[in-house]
Amino acid sequence: MKRPGTAGSSSEGEKHNFLSVLDFEPDELEQCLLLAERVKRERTLGAKAPTAGALAGTHVALVFEKPSLRTRLTFEIAVRELGGHVVLLIGEAALGAREPVADVARNLERWVKAAVIRTFAQEIVAEVARVAPRLRVINALTDQEHPCQALADVLTLKERWGKWQGRTLAFVGDGNNVATSLAHAGVMLGVSVHVASPEGYELPSRVVEEAARVARHGAQLRLFRNPQEAVRGVDAVYTDVWTSMGQESETARKGGVFAPYQVTSEVMRHAAPGALFMHCLPAHRGEEVTAEVIESPCSVVFDQAENRLHTQKALLLTLMTR
Repeated sequence: MKRPGTAGSSSEGEKHNFLSVLDFEPDELEQCLLLAERVKRERTLGAKAPTAGALAGTHVALVFEKPSLRTRLTFEIAVRELGGHVVLLIGEAALGAREPVADVARNLERWVKAAVIRTFAQEIVAEVARVAPRLRVINALTDQEHPCQALADVLTLKERWGKWQGRTLAFVGDGNNVATSLAHAGVMLGVSVHVASPEGYELPSRVVEEAARVARHGAQLRLFRNPQEAVRGVDAVYTDVWTSMGQESETARKGGVFAPYQVTSEVMRHAAPGALFMHCLPAHRGEEVTAEVIESPCSVVFDQAENRLHTQKALLLTLMTR
């Protein structure tokens, strides 16, 4: 299910960009995740891994306007372990500060094969993809979507569950970029997704409509106001920080609004026995989740973080090799 003006294909029919989970058809998403499982197994082979030279002679630009730990390090390691070279652009030198975004993009496509972009607006990654057709463009986080995180999330779920179909996950908190990409990926793979948010912070209606179009295997996206109702009987509970990067001025106001949406041990007791706890990190213990929950045996947050490396390796291979 491709959105007009987002991802495209080259004249040779290969996958080109990844601005949204919706840039993959369901079978393409599953194939990318199968590849992620494979490269994860093969990582112990080091330089003898079959993919160790897949990006030999290839340069990948990391264009980061927002701070990052997991995204930056895992992409750097992924490119290097595939034999490629990383070029890092951060801060004002990155996009649109000294010259128009379109000019930066048209320069980059002359020098590098791919650009991994972490920025504020979805429109920026869409513009780069539009004006630089030779460049592979990967959305490493925008205000609207975080598709690379969703890949790691659903791989983690498969590792714990064995299969996605018939399972249900609840996201508790702001209907933000993480919730959007998680909803897209979940329903495409057969996972029903519940999203519980305060009034005014729900998932956009656009996302609900998109999820309805791509859902398979009976999966559904449902919106809730009451977090306990959303969590009741689910197989995993997910949350994220209440205030995203760039919105720090809203921290105090949001704290009061989101306080009833904190994931506690009591909230987890409404879920199914053995339900997983998930968080994309960084986490603010004592705000959106208690320390007791994030440090409990049900927490898979560091599995998610590890899987960022493997899914992003698979994504690079999918977009940049045959």
